[in-house]
Amino acid sequence: MIKRIIICFSLLVANSAFAQSFSFDSILNQKPILKKVNADLKKYRLQIIYTQITREADGTPSFKSYNYHVDSTNYFYCASLVKLPCSILALEKTKKLKIYSNTIMFTDSANACQHSVKKDTTSINGYPSVAQYIKRMALVSDNFAYSRIYEFLGVDYIHERLAELGYKNIRIVHRFDGGCKGSEHTTTNPIGFCDQKLRGFIYLEPKTSTKTYTHPLGQVYVGKAYINANNKKINQPKDFTNMNYMSLQNTHAIMQRLIFSNYLPLDQRFDIMEEDRLMLVKYLTMYPRESSYPTYNKSYYDSYKKYFIFGDSKKPITNSDIKITNIVGQSYGFMVDCAYIQNKNENVEFMLSAVIYTNENQIINDGKYEYNTIALPFLAELGRQIYAYELKRKK
Repeated sequence: MIKRIIICFSLLVANSAFAQSFSFDSILNQKPILKKVNADLKKYRLQIIYTQITREADGTPSFKSYNYHVDSTNYFYCASLVKLPCSILALEKTKKLKIYSNTIMFTDSANACQHSVKKDTTSINGYPSVAQYIKRMALVSDNFAYSRIYEFLGVDYIHERLAELGYKNIRIVHRFDGGCKGSEHTTTNPIGFCDQKLRGFIYLEPKTSTKTYTHPLGQVYVGKAYINANNKKINQPKDFTNMNYMSLQNTHAIMQRLIFSNYLPLDQRFDIMEEDRLMLVKYLTMYPRESSYPTYNKSYYDSYKKYFIFGDSKKPITNSDIKITNIVGQSYGFMVDCAYIQNKNENVEFMLSAVIYTNENQIINDGKYEYNTIALPFLAELGRQIYAYELKRKK
């Protein structure tokens, strides 16, 4: 019981104390790109969490986490990171409704900005489902799929359940596909579930949020100018106050809780079926080329959403021993990865999360970000250096 309490605590709280054997300063002085970013870490809004994982003889893991300039008030736009908690909550909700995650799901529309969805040509049966939307999100960070899951959950349900789980400062208040504006985002669609003969047996009414979910950081502005929806430059910072928010600490904790669920007390696990948990982990780990239904072309290269270790190259990843289970975000100059990385043959197992902001001209939404010249090279090299450290670390 003592071991389990320690494990649970470490899932929710990162230990900021540093051991003598590890120093971020030594890691970040290994290569020029690491030195460049570290020398101006405030400009790049750098935050890193590294969790060492050590197994006992019976396989029970223990965790030791190291934080580098981690600060929930150091704002970054979370972008697609919200797909991780929404996937988990959707699997919880299907269990609550007593349906399978691959049950046919039809989305209707309740106003002009909403989408009606009755087909999904990427699925094996041609119909949408929670499981298929989650697969698309996990494999290639599909925004359309996220929006349908967001609508299935509803805004109040998302926040009430996240608060119950201990994540009261996460804000998920808008879709990712266009059309809806402002308060329209917090009105979600009617949803129907059907059997294989398309006979409906569950109908969920459209929902409008009964609460206003304010940003935990108050008013949030980034940059010195931005390009608006009419392609006009506005010479003032962009307002992120009414957009989604998720801290690096919460993202890291949710991923850790998902991966190591079986080592937690039952009442502290996500309330999802084990086969659904394994499905989600599987798709968060796979490369797009490994998927059928959907199949992806070569524009979805192996490192499309594997930023650590491999992110600075589009070549096929040939090392099949390294497994990366992760969620990424990329938008408005922010790039973030949260990953569980393992190589069983080398006895390597760790978690790594990092965020970087690359926007030299400080103009938001102009498409001119240094993702390929700074962000991806930094994250890839950071992953390689931590991995190299893990190869030598005494377990």
